[in-house]
Amino acid sequence: MSTEPRINDRIRVPEVRLVGPSGEQVGIVPLAKALELAQEYDLDLVEVAATARPPVCKLMDYGKFKYESAMKAREARKNQAHTVIKEMKLRPKIDPHDYDTKKGHVVRFLKQGDKVKITIMFRGREQSRPELGFRLLQRLADDVQDLGFVESSPKQDGRNMIMVLGPHKKKTEAMAEARALADARKAERQGRTPGSDAAPADDDAVAEDLVTEDAETEAQDAPAEAPATEAEAPVEQPAASQGA
Repeated sequence: MSTEPRINDRIRVPEVRLVGPSGEQVGIVPLAKALELAQEYDLDLVEVAATARPPVCKLMDYGKFKYESAMKAREARKNQAHTVIKEMKLRPKIDPHDYDTKKGHVVRFLKQGDKVKITIMFRGREQSRPELGFRLLQRLADDVQDLGFVESSPKQDGRNMIMVLGPHKKKTEAMAEARALADARKAERQGRTPGSDAAPADDDAVAEDLVTEDAETEAQDAPAEAPATEAEAPVEQPAASQGA
């Protein structure tokens, strides 16, 4: 069934209780009169209370009303916080590098305002040493105590040992901080000038370019030399006078 209200010609009652565009009470009028007023004001006749006797109708711009309602619902969903429980699984004899990686995930979840369920998985003979898992959980709780607290103390559940960490920060606060950080990064990117990200030139390269430029300038300012001939012509001696 459609949840949208009936509008204009879809309203099938002889008379309605009419509400004006500004919320004023017009009173009980025939449907034809209400439709005539809607056409006169260039608005829609919208049934806002179908179960009333007679039904309550209002004069409004139904397209604008639907748009504003959709925007309000979107904003409400945007600010709505859902509590999520993340899960992280570890082994009693976990490698130090793997432990740091798992702890990083737990830190990220707590910063996002989510709860974290830590599960220690025992296998084989490890089940006879539950103190290994307990110490590991206590270590993890101490490492992230600035971001979260132990909401559910470690307890044995079959082959597993479980502990739940809760965040100090509420989900709504984490979401607000994340949006503020995203807006700041966006503003920073938009505020950059073109070419500002270019890396500075190397000092040696700059010096080499200057030397090359000076050499080219000297070559342009120097006078042009006459081309050298292949062989110089011999100088002719004047002939001796006959009377000498």
